[in-house]
Amino acid sequence: MVDISFEALEVAQVRDDEAALLVVGRKSNLAGAHPLFGEERVYGAVCGALNAGDEGAVAKGIVVPVETTRLRGLSLGALPEACSRHNSPARPHAVTKVVAEAHDAAGIVAILVDDDAHVGACACAVARALPLFTRKSLAAAAAAAGSTTATTKKSLRVCFFVVAVDEIRPAKADLRACAAVVHGVRQCARIVDTPPADMTTAQLVAEAQAVAARLGVAISVIQGERALAENGLGCIWGVGKAAELPPALVVLSHRRAPGGQAAALVGKGIVYDTGGLALKSKEGMCGMKADLGGAAAVLSAFEAAVTTGSYAPYTALHCLLCVAENAIGPKAVRNDDILVSLSGKSIEINNTDAEGRLVLADGVAYASTPGRFDEPVALVLEAATLTGAQMVSTGKRIAALCCDDDEIEARAVAAGLASGDLARPLPFIPEWHKLEFKSAVADMKNSVKDRLNAQCSCAATFIYQHRHADYAGAWLHVDLAGPAFNNDRATGYGVALILALLQAPPFAPTS
Repeated sequence: MVDISFEALEVAQVRDDEAALLVVGRKSNLAGAHPLFGEERVYGAVCGALNAGDEGAVAKGIVVPVETTRLRGLSLGALPEACSRHNSPARPHAVTKVVAEAHDAAGIVAILVDDDAHVGACACAVARALPLFTRKSLAAAAAAAGSTTATTKKSLRVCFFVVAVDEIRPAKADLRACAAVVHGVRQCARIVDTPPADMTTAQLVAEAQAVAARLGVAISVIQGERALAENGLGCIWGVGKAAELPPALVVLSHRRAPGGQAAALVGKGIVYDTGGLALKSKEGMCGMKADLGGAAAVLSAFEAAVTTGSYAPYTALHCLLCVAENAIGPKAVRNDDILVSLSGKSIEINNTDAEGRLVLADGVAYASTPGRFDEPVALVLEAATLTGAQMVSTGKRIAALCCDDDEIEARAVAAGLASGDLARPLPFIPEWHKLEFKSAVADMKNSVKDRLNAQCSCAATFIYQHRHADYAGAWLHVDLAGPAFNNDRATGYGVALILALLQAPPFAPTS
């Protein structure tokens, strides 16, 4: 495990430190950063030979002359030059790659950014490179023995510099906010990476209770058949009733000022998705511990936003986790069963593996009910690892957005570029897409008739239809099925996107 700390260091402090150093930046910035080491010849040839390509490249073990610096070692991480308009200008995907490859040879990471506004995205990129969860036996044995080998906990100090013509200066950054968002990204990834035998519905509820205790905020847990039924949450109960441990709706709330408007974050928390009686294949079921990625993201973003004390332009923030295990058993919901959502709409089940939209139907109906909270809710943002079609639509690194409000949609796209959690909008035409769910015996079915007809937009439209009829705010759907999980590891995707959308530091404008 690696502890990450952020420090505001001057050039002289880095040069005189007795640590090994990793410098990350575009080649032109690397070339201009020679004051960090006293002279350009120290690494000029290596820097010139690095080919960053499209993903970044690393050179480790560069010899540092002792007469120019006290640094014990030097590594360089070159970031790509190419950056299209739909990519984050901070190039966080490459920052993650080079830090993951070279952090073991460094005690300090100096990231050279083009602009102060890139600091937040780069901080999150470092977090993604250093996940918390592991059950590797060597790491566990070394930790238990108190070993000082590389398998035990180490500390990594991170600083940021802006390189200009004949100048290198510390970047302007809210380092406390960087620490909060990095904590959120890593905790989100830890929750997703934890095996489903451990991250049960009870444990996910306990994670939320721990967040509430740390923050000192109100929390409500509606759990089990009777409580869910009394609150009209028929979809959450229907999806989770076959599992050993009961489903739940968890609600956390924080108010930073009286009056104003609230935002509600709603997350899909399917702790494991077998597909239900529409059982997934053995290959398709692997990785389904990631089906709580939306809940992990909104919970971790909520904690970071409250910790930093900023989620403008809202004065209250709510976090709703729709928690269930889509298990099989005698009580499992069947294809042809009919569930009734909190919205009052009846749903004919034609695919028990389309369960995420069912629990979110209850969550969105709950969040959008006028008078539910003290302040009117102006935004319902729901996040989910909802469809495989998302990856077909926007790819494995970019979430899909569906939104009924032009301003919120534009803010979400901009938030993705600023935070590195990239997201692109899908068509929003509910009058077309709701026809895919037509049922002869209920208000709707839960899965589409034609999987080739804008399936990702259709899934979002299903959830949209369960907003309260009198809800007057905006609705934003984030399908993060692809970017939440990469190469069998969670990425913590969604935390940074939500914070940037809420205009919270470190993504708020730097003064």
